[in-house]
Amino acid sequence: MAKRGKKRGGIYTTHNKVKVIRGGADFFNAIEQIADSATYSLHLQTYIFDGDETGTRVADALIRAAGRRVMVYLLLDAYASQHLSGEFRKKLVDGGVHLGFFSPVFSGNFFYMGRRLHHKLIVADARVCMVAGINVSDRYNDMGETRAWLDWAVHAEGEVARGINDVCIRTWDRSVLRSRCKATAPPSFPLPTEQCLVRIRRNDWVYKRMEITNNYRQLLRHATTHVTIMTSYFWPPQRLLRCMAAASRRGVKIKLILTAQADVPFAKYTERYLYNWLFRHGIEIYEYAQNVLHGKVGVFDNEVMTAGSYNVNNISAFASVELNLEVRNAAITKEVSDKFDAIINDDCFQITEADFATTNNILKRFFYYLSYRVTHMVFYLFTFYFTQRAEQN
Repeated sequence: MAKRGKKRGGIYTTHNKVKVIRGGADFFNAIEQIADSATYSLHLQTYIFDGDETGTRVADALIRAAGRRVMVYLLLDAYASQHLSGEFRKKLVDGGVHLGFFSPVFSGNFFYMGRRLHHKLIVADARVCMVAGINVSDRYNDMGETRAWLDWAVHAEGEVARGINDVCIRTWDRSVLRSRCKATAPPSFPLPTEQCLVRIRRNDWVYKRMEITNNYRQLLRHATTHVTIMTSYFWPPQRLLRCMAAASRRGVKIKLILTAQADVPFAKYTERYLYNWLFRHGIEIYEYAQNVLHGKVGVFDNEVMTAGSYNVNNISAFASVELNLEVRNAAITKEVSDKFDAIINDDCFQITEADFATTNNILKRFFYYLSYRVTHMVFYLFTFYFTQRAEQN
């Protein structure tokens, strides 16, 4: 049975079978397996969908499902997936896939210019789902000898999949004009015998949802021993930074795993502006050097983890539509924590205050400062909203 979460909400679901998947080939194999298992409905929502080898493979899986008379809904962000060719779109639609695009950059009655759909999730039959930080593109897949960008997904069977299915239906219905989801009442399936507490956490400032941001703050406030956060584009809201500082003062050991090879160099310069602040508050910084780090996972005291599409930055907090799963399970969290320790030992180098000072000359400091300020200015320029919408369930 589901049970109420503590303060601020949400509902923990109990009957779930959960595993954590590293991105790359394992993730895209799992997408195919989920799509091929669907018998009634299938939703896939993602920020980037490229028409490359990986995108073609995923599209073929969706078309196969539609060929079995499964109701298939593919919702893409209108900005990030704008380069998907007309020919590729036609292939999907002709194959029976309901294709929709979320919120054009200029959006009519509500001028939410910067609001983007950042979901990366799939759910079949309200029975099995996967929530990730991984887009559909070759760079997130293992292609020959080229390893995928480092990222993660939570694969879950059970009660939580019903909630993910409901989120997908509401997001589709709000986003695609004149097209309502017809697959609203999937049949019931037996629940797993395994028990694992999971709840859905969402961020969408326009609809007054700040659940993931608040969740990070709450977990930092209650941490007692250690916290490890892996994230790309680290630029947190000030209140979250204050929670990190307070946790560190209580003796909580905090590690950040960030990327050394940024796909957006300007974002890395913005991130490095915060390094001196992090050093002053005793927070350890590790940079992943094997490839681009794109993961978005936090582990707290080997008791709870959160993973999904949410980057620990202001864009995810105030501009994008995000979804994470919070998993309260000591064994799963410990497994992920151990994997992070191995990544730190084998694939990262630590950035110490002394080392950073030797390379951080006055010109670099000025450039990091400028990047930070320009990022703030651009963020506020392109994500200004006139009003927040009332929540509709």
